[in-house]
Amino acid sequence: MGDLLFAVNATAPIVIMVAVGYFLKKIGMLEENVARALNKLVFRLFLPVMLFLNIYKIESFSDLDFGFVWYAVLLTVLLFGIASAAVVLFTRDNAKRGALLQSVFRGNYALVGIPLATSLFGEEGAIAASLLSAFIIPVFNVLAVVGLCIFSSDKKPSVKKILLGIIKNPLIQSIALGFAVLLIRAIFLRLGVELRPTDIEPIYKTLNSLSAVATPVALLVLGAQFDFSAIPELKRHILFGVIARCFAVPVIGLGTAYLLGCFNGAHFATFVAAFCTPVAVSSVPMAQEMDADASLAGQLVVWTTLFSAIGVFASSYVLKLLGVF
Repeated sequence: MGDLLFAVNATAPIVIMVAVGYFLKKIGMLEENVARALNKLVFRLFLPVMLFLNIYKIESFSDLDFGFVWYAVLLTVLLFGIASAAVVLFTRDNAKRGALLQSVFRGNYALVGIPLATSLFGEEGAIAASLLSAFIIPVFNVLAVVGLCIFSSDKKPSVKKILLGIIKNPLIQSIALGFAVLLIRAIFLRLGVELRPTDIEPIYKTLNSLSAVATPVALLVLGAQFDFSAIPELKRHILFGVIARCFAVPVIGLGTAYLLGCFNGAHFATFVAAFCTPVAVSSVPMAQEMDADASLAGQLVVWTTLFSAIGVFASSYVLKLLGVF
């Protein structure tokens, strides 16, 4: 029961914030044109700042076990490949293919995953999850851009267009900037000079403030754009996304890791965070910006969030029975 309550507590705030956004739309406080403008702001400012700080706050890579990192990254790429083929067979609508593809491989690692790993395996889980975030979040975003470019309105998207989509994506740019600043910081430390934004307090406080509003604004906007009338038309696609994200991916990700037999409890905590969490909230503004089906993307975030509580509970319970946790 404790695990179930934890899973519910981890996902319930997301659902509540979405519900608040939907209520604000109903009473006329958050109109659709305002929600779309805010979505653009989330995608181009708030989320990039949040991702930059997530990378920059990492103190050191010296304790990183690259075995579990490579496993998470390679499995994510494999899931991307399998899902790409699956969505082609499932629907002919490219806009829906892009949204469905994100729902399979792109977990809500930053918002739900890191706190989840911390709860499952304490400080050791938190350290492993934070280090993995420097690799898995960029992979999620790069693959999302690639997938949305492949399934764009163009019949034959070129390699040039895909590369430009990656280079111009604000989320990827912010992550690259974070790594660049980390590298510069490391060089200065070798020279005996401490260089951190925290030394310039007004700038650091501003970045933290912008980062702090990314998730709540994204969730409110998602609620404001949520449309119950779209469910009957999209129910087949929603079912596909929920089954894939909440049940198939956890079984594949955790089952394969267990069979390999070379990972410890902290590693499994990060795998639960990467493979059992609901679809990333940022998939919605990205879908909107890149002409995918943003309505379906929003539905998938909401419904995978609701059902992921079951997957998180079942995964943590089974791993405890197996002596992993």
